[in-house]
Amino acid sequence: MEDNNRQTDYVKVENIKKYFYSSRGSLLSRRERKSVKAVNDVSFTIRKGETFSIVGESGCGKTTLGRVLLRLIEPTDGNVCFDGIKILELKKEEMRLLRNRVQIIFQDPYSSLNPRMTVKELIKAPLDVFYQNTSEKEKLDKVFAIMKKVGLNTEFIEKYPHEFSGGQMQRIVIARALIVNPEFIICDEPVSALDVSVRAQVLNLLKDLQREMGLTLVFISHDLSVVRFLCDRVAVMYLGNIVELGRKEDIFSQQLHPYTESLFSSIPVPDPEVKVDRIPLEGEVPSPYNPPLGCSFHTRCKYAEDRCRIQKPELKNVGNGHMVACHLR
Repeated sequence: MEDNNRQTDYVKVENIKKYFYSSRGSLLSRRERKSVKAVNDVSFTIRKGETFSIVGESGCGKTTLGRVLLRLIEPTDGNVCFDGIKILELKKEEMRLLRNRVQIIFQDPYSSLNPRMTVKELIKAPLDVFYQNTSEKEKLDKVFAIMKKVGLNTEFIEKYPHEFSGGQMQRIVIARALIVNPEFIICDEPVSALDVSVRAQVLNLLKDLQREMGLTLVFISHDLSVVRFLCDRVAVMYLGNIVELGRKEDIFSQQLHPYTESLFSSIPVPDPEVKVDRIPLEGEVPSPYNPPLGCSFHTRCKYAEDRCRIQKPELKNVGNGHMVACHLR
């Protein structure tokens, strides 16, 4: 689909839609009720061992898409194929057994951890679910091993979450996700709630663990400097649609979609002597209850033509796996 020489597709996302229907007029059929098209017909593939990033401004649908990939919420339509398994066709028990292969790291460690549980209980909990026949000693050995791997002092094993800093708490969350040896992890804004001084430590940890354990990561973020450091390929979302997708090097060097161009022009430059031409977006983000016809971005695009207002552009390959959804490319 994207590149004739690509590696084997490990995760295949096909025409995923997720609509949230208004509770008003609940006696009406779904077709008659208003809906928010949080994810609107999205397709892409993820390669084994890579770090794939989904970026976009708040409300673009990236977190919803991430949760659909793990079936934490059910899609309205479409399919997700993980390592040859169509996960949306799995029954409840089959999906439960797959959970040790797929995990998620949430944005806020403060709300991700039960304050009444010790570090030992928090990290060991997945083992109690997936390895019920394993002895307590073996489970505890695994807890100690994963704590060392993520840089947590094992002397803290009986402490509670409130006794840790934000960075330490996120390490606990990462340890809990990794203890069942997963293959595929969704990282949903995993450093946005942390101080700047701690972010680099957690990002370096994720990068080291990804390389050491051969993990496949989906990194959801709005921080493009973090994406540049960590990721291999980038998908840019706007109003529930992917508007551009490609290798990190290609997208950071040449943005093809007007929205991507504007988004990337806002990246802060530390050198005050370097002048950057900012490309501000005009107008307001359209209502997700009533998205525009044609290209979802045409209401804010200075290049928009008549066909942009009536015909939705397809995500097409313009070379080297670089894909864009724009009539003008």
